[in-house]
Amino acid sequence: MTVTKRHKVFVSYHHHQDEHYKELFCMRLVGDIVDRSVGDGDIDPRLPIDSVRQQIRDKFIADATVTVVLVGKCTWQRKHVDWEIGSSLRATRRNPRCGLLGILLPTHYDYWKGEYSHRLLPPRLADNCGYEGAFAKIYHWPNPWNDDTVRTWIHDAFLRRKSATPNNRRLQFGKNRSGYCSFGWSD
Repeated sequence: MTVTKRHKVFVSYHHHQDEHYKELFCMRLVGDIVDRSVGDGDIDPRLPIDSVRQQIRDKFIADATVTVVLVGKCTWQRKHVDWEIGSSLRATRRNPRCGLLGILLPTHYDYWKGEYSHRLLPPRLADNCGYEGAFAKIYHWPNPWNDDTVRTWIHDAFLRRKSATPNNRRLQFGKNRSGYCSFGWSD
């Protein structure tokens, strides 16, 4: 068994489609991670966009050390996922930079294919992976699940946060993207 440090993990995911995987992820790693994720009802959806972004950053990501993006079939379209990744990459006095990794879920088109399409990843995540010395890495949801492997991914992302430079230059989403998902067009 590999022994790694316990990390405060912010899990970013598409709330309506991938909640099941987020719950499994946290359940499997209970005791190994401190879940810092935003839950339904944690932020008033009527707040202005800037206030929502600030609450995500200051209440949930501020003391996280690693952000794990669970990437399902339409995660690339979600404004909150974009905002969460952007906040995770920013190093401020109150919010140190988080390590970053993505996990392709079994619902993702490229799950367990030899390669993955950057256009089917959240764009800000895609900007930070897939090249030598990248800030982030992409993995596949383990089948069968292996706690040690996932803990190692998280710890490696934690270490990379100080040895690699992230790309956070992309403009933040103003709204959810629309486009084709494997089940049809969405907003």
